[in-house]
Amino acid sequence: MTHFQQQQIIPAARKVKDFEEVLNLQYEYVILLESPLAQLHHLVRMAKEHKKKVLLHADMIKGLKHDEHAAQFLCQVIKPAGLISTHPAVIAVAKKHKLIAITRLFLLDSQALETAYRMIDSCAPDYIEVLPGIIPGIAKEINERTGIPIIAGGFIRTMDDIRTVLEAGVTAVSTSYNVLLKSKIIRK
Repeated sequence: MTHFQQQQIIPAARKVKDFEEVLNLQYEYVILLESPLAQLHHLVRMAKEHKKKVLLHADMIKGLKHDEHAAQFLCQVIKPAGLISTHPAVIAVAKKHKLIAITRLFLLDSQALETAYRMIDSCAPDYIEVLPGIIPGIAKEINERTGIPIIAGGFIRTMDDIRTVLEAGVTAVSTSYNVLLKSKIIRK
């Protein structure tokens, strides 16, 4: 899978203001973590005008459930490049519509990891986003076991953190715009 080409850092924006700033960066793919439903169409259209591909976190859209029907709406009306979700039904709809399908995993303990493997088997995402991403050994294990490319996210706060997880073999790192700004790795 080569959606991200050489882009190893995927900026993620939680606030609309940060998302607008991300659109001025060199990165082709960007993540929109939160958005009110009423602003979503405008934000994705604005991103496309900036030649950006939006990966939309379907579970965090304010005013929209994170179910199969909401995913249909996002795929058919909003048309992002991909959907991120913790819900297999959302991932299945994204795949059906040929969008990039990213399963987000919150790994708290070994039990959560085993549950995650069952979920991955059931929905076969294109990518797996592992949180917290600062545990590169687990990200590598998940990649080896599933064969699915890994995106590391969560608690990645410095350039050293980014290097560490990339050296462990993850495909990309998702990190907030504010981390990029503090680390001075933003290139316009």
